[in-house]
Amino acid sequence: MLMAEPLDQAAGLRRMARPRPVRVIAITSGKGGVGKTNVSVNLGVTLASHGKNVMLMDADLGLANVDVMLGLHPVYDLSHVLSGERTLEEVVCLGPQGLRVVPASSGLQAMSELSTAEHAGVIQAFSEISSAPDVLLIDTAAGISDNVVTFSRAAQEVVVVVCDEPASITDAYALIKLLNRDYGVYRFRIIANRVHSAQEGRALYNKILKVTDRYLDAALDFMGVVPEDEFLRKAIQKQRAVVEAYPRSKSSMAFKKLASKADSWPAPAAAGGQLEFFVERLIMASQKETGASI
Repeated sequence: MLMAEPLDQAAGLRRMARPRPVRVIAITSGKGGVGKTNVSVNLGVTLASHGKNVMLMDADLGLANVDVMLGLHPVYDLSHVLSGERTLEEVVCLGPQGLRVVPASSGLQAMSELSTAEHAGVIQAFSEISSAPDVLLIDTAAGISDNVVTFSRAAQEVVVVVCDEPASITDAYALIKLLNRDYGVYRFRIIANRVHSAQEGRALYNKILKVTDRYLDAALDFMGVVPEDEFLRKAIQKQRAVVEAYPRSKSSMAFKKLASKADSWPAPAAAGGQLEFFVERLIMASQKETGASI
């Protein structure tokens, strides 16, 4: 018994030193132009302001705009990581409240059509991060491309941003249907963006819920709303997060509620507690992509 005590203490110290699991959240939409990136940016800044170590990856790999929305001017981006010119940590930009932004390239079609091997390059880059974040936000492209499917499948939480337009609702359902039926994604969080009231947002959510309940084996959760807000437009023009530029605006208060809700989700379980969860699931998603039919 006396000999076992130091071993028990060492095991306890290792457990105490183990980093907390990383919460990986994919923020996506079926249709472009619904405000998905704006949601990603403001959730990221809000969570960072609460003392979280937050990394926001721009996964719209060919049409990146997270850096533009925050007025950042990155010299390097993910294309330089894939080419081997830079490490992931060397391309990270520091945004408001200490938010770490992983910029992607804009106007490079090849980046929007990554092969399995190139996805593996992105994966490897994340596995080499020395300081794992508490929260990794993935701002995906819109639609149902391979990139969107891969990153959404790899995340622990999938947040779908939708607005009250027929095309937005139809395309959001199409994305949920694809991820659920073909790839086994079960839970989706819904944000109703640019609505005029909480009631309008709830009604929008119910439209999608009615169809998914009938045709899919999926669980939808109403995460909340972001109201139509002139201050949000002004913040975008200033290339700033509205939660920083106009912290008392209606949209800022909404983003703070959404961030609090995300922070209250059950803690993820990940082997080793680092980015292995994201890395392993992204590897599996990439490997299966070539054999999956869309």
